[in-house]
Amino acid sequence: MPVRSLSSSVLKWPEAEAVVAELHRWAEAIGPARKELLRVGYFGSCARGNWGVGSDLDVILIVESSPDPFPLRAARWDLSGLPVPCDVLVYTQEEWERIERRGHGFGPIRWIWSRALADAGSD
Repeated sequence: MPVRSLSSSVLKWPEAEAVVAELHRWAEAIGPARKELLRVGYFGSCARGNWGVGSDLDVILIVESSPDPFPLRAARWDLSGLPVPCDVLVYTQEEWERIERRGHGFGPIRWIWSRALADAGSD
């Protein structure tokens, strides 16, 4: 969320790099506990480079599978600790593969964490 300087009434919105770093920390912390999580990425203004005051973070989570219908999946993931509001889309691996074959239309997606890389690094 925006922060207020001690000596000013002006609110300062966090820089995109700081928000992405917090998302990466979140993924590193949650990944070991949530084995269904396969990949974490972001898209939208932050990925395009036109982030600004009031921007939210658009997050994509790829999971192995989910018992929930698509509209309910995001509720299982708490990103409230991040410094800005987040829109979270949660796709199963199978759904994401179909979306990629069709062309996803999200614009650039920046993948910042994957189970495969995390597991390889722990060997």
